[in-house]
Amino acid sequence: QVRVIESGGGLVQAGGSLRLSCVVSGRTFSNDGMGWFRQAPGKEREFVAGISYTGLTTYYADSVKGRFAISRDNAQDSLYLQMNNLEPEDTAVYYCNVILYLGSNLSKFDDWGQGTQVTVSS
Repeated sequence: QVRVIESGGGLVQAGGSLRLSCVVSGRTFSNDGMGWFRQAPGKEREFVAGISYTGLTTYYADSVKGRFAISRDNAQDSLYLQMNNLEPEDTAVYYCNVILYLGSNLSKFDDWGQGTQVTVSS
């Protein structure tokens, strides 16, 4: 089980940037690969980016590759998502979770935090 608190969302114009944060508790953060996921209105939740427990390996959904960067600070039990050149299609609620395994686009747990809303205007 994992407990997470996501933050950093907001309203931004297309082409702008945001940095999301996720603080994790209830587990040894440095043992887990982590990921960001998002859910747009009327759509299923989808994978955005993943990172190994060391932070040395990252991977992304094709839709965000080259624009988003995932990182982590194991000393702070924190996960981050730097989002640049945002597009209206990036509008969604963003969530963090433990990934099932490195390279997977699936979460390990079905429990989700409240997420953080990102809205990109055109």
